Amino acid sequence: MKRLIRPALGCLAACVTLSACSALTVKDEKDLGHQVQRQVREEFQFVRDSVILSYVRGIGREVVRASRPSPFEFRFYVVEDEQINAFAIPGGAVYVHTGLITAASNAGELAGVLAHEVGHVTARHVAHLYRRQRNTGVLAQIVSMLIAIVSGNSYVAQGGQLATGVAAQAYLNTYTQDAEREADALAVETLVRAGYDPNTLITMLQTLQAEAEGGLQMPQFLRSHPATAERIQEVRGLIRAQGAIGRLRTQDRKLPIIQERIRLIAGMDIDSHRDSE
Repeated sequence: MKRLIRPALGCLAACVTLSACSALTVKDEKDLGHQVQRQVREEFQFVRDSVILSYVRGIGREVVRASRPSPFEFRFYVVEDEQINAFAIPGGAVYVHTGLITAASNAGELAGVLAHEVGHVTARHVAHLYRRQRNTGVLAQIVSMLIAIVSGNSYVAQGGQLATGVAAQAYLNTYTQDAEREADALAVETLVRAGYDPNTLITMLQTLQAEAEGGLQMPQFLRSHPATAERIQEVRGLIRAQGAIGRLRTQDRKLPIIQERIRLIAGMDIDSHRDSE
């Protein structure tokens, strides 16, 4: 998401520079999250509709209650954007695009995405990534990798302006791939505890895979996320490892109403923009 990358880059770089002599503490992550959150508010248009927000936040609360303990307070926001995407920033703010909500086949798919993003925050992937970066000694690379995490953009790190070599880039990308795998594992675990069928995470990944077909593919070792097909196979294995999970829910009656409400709001915004031209 290019709109986020440029302003967030500055505050991320400042935070990492100030923390150059120590690991990121919980307070550091919260402070960083507040900075990035201010920038996100300036760069994105948010859905303010109370019905939509209440629905997403209700699922978010279910996910958080079922997730592992975290020192962060989670907050959920809806971004008016047709991209099928979601991202979390340090400190616990989670953002989901309207495009992802309308693309979801059931409530379990939305819960799976939120559980994945909550997993990134709970596992403190930003702090761990910073510690790994200190082994490379390259500030630009850690900023790039942090942006890749908070924006959900798999291709952020491929820009030619980075001062690092391919070896350092691959080294850190391997870590972010591991972070994605851990977030998937935490999502499966959380979904089961929350009473959602974890197979909904697979069907959501399949939707993402279908969207990506025909796009430019980077070599595997240069991707900050594992290939979607690989993630699907790994999630299947994680679900099998859960053993007998019984019959868990996927649907609720509210999602189709919320999806239609989003389409109506998006249509009104388009008409309003046309009237102002």
